[in-house]
Amino acid sequence: MSAEIICVGTEMLLGDILNSNAQFLAQQLAQLGIPHYYQTVVGDNPERIKKVIEIAISRAQILIFTGGLGPTPDDLTCETIADFFGSPLVERPEVIEDMTRKFAQRSRVMTPTNLKQALLPQGADILPNPTGTAPGIIWQPRPEVTILTFPGVPSEMYRMWEETAVPYLKSQGWGKEIIYSRSLRFWGIGESALAEKVAPLFDLSNPTVAPYAGKGEVRLRVSAKATSETAAQALISPVEQQIKEIAGLDFYGVDHDTLSSVIGRLLRSSGETLSVAESCTGGRLGQILTEVSGSSDYFWGGVISYDNSVKVRLLGVNPQDLDKFGAVSATVAQQMAVGVKSRLSTTWGLSITGIAGPTGGTDTKPVGLVYVGIAGPNDEVASFEHKFGATRNRDFIRYVSANTALDTLRRRLLAR
Repeated sequence: MSAEIICVGTEMLLGDILNSNAQFLAQQLAQLGIPHYYQTVVGDNPERIKKVIEIAISRAQILIFTGGLGPTPDDLTCETIADFFGSPLVERPEVIEDMTRKFAQRSRVMTPTNLKQALLPQGADILPNPTGTAPGIIWQPRPEVTILTFPGVPSEMYRMWEETAVPYLKSQGWGKEIIYSRSLRFWGIGESALAEKVAPLFDLSNPTVAPYAGKGEVRLRVSAKATSETAAQALISPVEQQIKEIAGLDFYGVDHDTLSSVIGRLLRSSGETLSVAESCTGGRLGQILTEVSGSSDYFWGGVISYDNSVKVRLLGVNPQDLDKFGAVSATVAQQMAVGVKSRLSTTWGLSITGIAGPTGGTDTKPVGLVYVGIAGPNDEVASFEHKFGATRNRDFIRYVSANTALDTLRRRLLAR
């Protein structure tokens, strides 16, 4: 038994809106332990919607539709479903009464076109919409097929799902098991390299392990099916521990952890402070750090030293070294880190200097070349060269540079 999510709307195919409904429903199905293997987006076209239904009922028993329940001519979901299964549409007085009341409460006049929303397949149960005017349906047109429809407005769909759909599905015997997942996060290692290290774990059946590559990071999702979250966590725990031991310092956090939140916990626990000096990232590092609430406990500020004169005047970078090595160099990165640490009187100083592109690169210093500098207690100073690739776009290089700087500090703090 499985479910399939079908999202109706040409606007999604055109990229005009983000299909967040599918993500929400997928997460909710996992919490109910209902497997689902396919998601479909289809435009506002009756024949194509019918084709999608034909395919879906051959591989799933629960079909969940979002979108196409409004009053306009291109809202075709309900009538197309009814037509596919050979059922007439019947006007439901209780839906008209509900719409009339809602329009009156909002001091609006209901138009004749809205009556279309009261036409539901014969025999279908109403899936109430507490906030909007478009109801959904819960319908079994065949014994082996259950259909649930929701409007495309996310806020309406969420409430309808939670208040009516979930209780219904549980009453039908679903929700006795859940699928619970932990997302393990890694920085400084590629997806293929990490996958090779943990390859034997991909053969597990419960829990399962699957890799995902993000923007500069890698994640491993460990998922277990069990009767409760506690039981699922018990299945996941030994596998999670094994992965952490294999990955070592490449592992940095779980679920909603970020490098900045991890850095915050480490600095706060040690009573240490941080300042930053940025060139090519233009404040991105400071932005990421201050996304964490309470970061003022350990992050004292930074200098955006885009022009070389700022590097010299505010950070104390040696102008002769700038002439000799250039702004994008290990030497300048170190001096920037030392300078900001000294000027702001912090325990640690981090710096970034590089070429974010798309212009400015040379044969010896291509786009994507970045140096991260670090200055710490006991006159500790170091720099690290990174080549993020000339084909990467500017935003990627800036984002990865900032997070790589944080990862550099994280590894130093943990290795002490």
